[in-house]
Amino acid sequence: MSMLALDIGGTKIAGGVVDPDGRLLRQATRPTGDDPFGSLRAVVAELKAGAVAGVGIGCAGPVDPVAGTVSPINIAAWRGFPLVERVRELVNAPVALAGDAVCVALGEHWVGAGQGSSAMLGMVVSTGIGGGLVIDGRPFGGLSGNAGHVGHVVVEPDGEPCACGGRGCAETVASGPNLVRWARQRGWVGEDARALAASAHAGDAVARQAFERCGRAVGLAIVATAAVCDLDLAVVGGGLAQTGDLLFEPVRAALATHARLSYLRGLRVEPVKLGTTAGLYGAAALAYSLT
Repeated sequence: MSMLALDIGGTKIAGGVVDPDGRLLRQATRPTGDDPFGSLRAVVAELKAGAVAGVGIGCAGPVDPVAGTVSPINIAAWRGFPLVERVRELVNAPVALAGDAVCVALGEHWVGAGQGSSAMLGMVVSTGIGGGLVIDGRPFGGLSGNAGHVGHVVVEPDGEPCACGGRGCAETVASGPNLVRWARQRGWVGEDARALAASAHAGDAVARQAFERCGRAVGLAIVATAAVCDLDLAVVGGGLAQTGDLLFEPVRAALATHARLSYLRGLRVEPVKLGTTAGLYGAAALAYSLT
C-alpha cells in the first residue's frame, strides 16, 4: 500500500503519495503562510483520496522524533508543536518524523543520486539550511534526532548573529533571505533569491559575489561535516541548488581548498537528482521503515 509523504519548510508545505516501487503518484503544495497547520491540513485533504498505510514527515528543524514535536527556526508559529499527534488525527495511520534534510538524504539514497553511498549528507539550501545523515542506508539522528544539522556549522566565527542564538552559522551566510540581505546592503536592488540569481547570471558583480560567498559557506560546512563523519557524498537540494553552477562552482572550489585529508579526497558533492521532490521520496522511505 502507498504512503503519504509530507515535506514542511519555511516557504511551502508539499505532500505526495508514493508507492513501494518509489513512484510519486500524486502531489499537492501550499504556501506555509501564517497558518502552517492550516496549509498542511489542506495538502492532506487534497491527497487523501484512497487509503494510505502510513505517513512520513520531513520538517525543518529542530525536530524531536521521539516526542513527535517540532520547533522550526523558520516557522515561528511552531515551538514544541505536536506535529505527529496532529497529523495522526488527520490521517489515522502510523506517523514517522525526521528533519527535512534527513528525508532529502533518504530519498536520494533510495531512488536518486545517493544510491550505493555508504555514508552521505543530504543538505537543503533554501529559506534556511538543513542537513541530515544516512549511514549504511539508515538515517543517523544522534542523541536528539538532529545529527547532521549542517546549517549551524560555524563558517564565520565573528559573523552575523543567527536565529539559533549563535553567530556565524552557515545559515547566516547562505540561506536565501540572508543571501539577499547581504546583496542589498551592497547596493543590489531586487526582491528575492530568484531575482538575485538572474542578476548573477547577467553578470552583476554584487550578485555574483553573493553566490560565491554562499557557495563557499556551503562548501565549508560540507567539509567540516565530512571530516567528522567520514562521508563519501553530499547531495544538495532546495531552492538555491536550482541555480546550478552559481552555487556548485564555489562549493567545489571550497572542497578543493579545504578537503585535503586523504580520506576526504573522494568526497563528491552533487545536486539532488530528484529535484524538489527528494524530500517527499525520503519521507515516504521513512514511512515504509515503520512497516
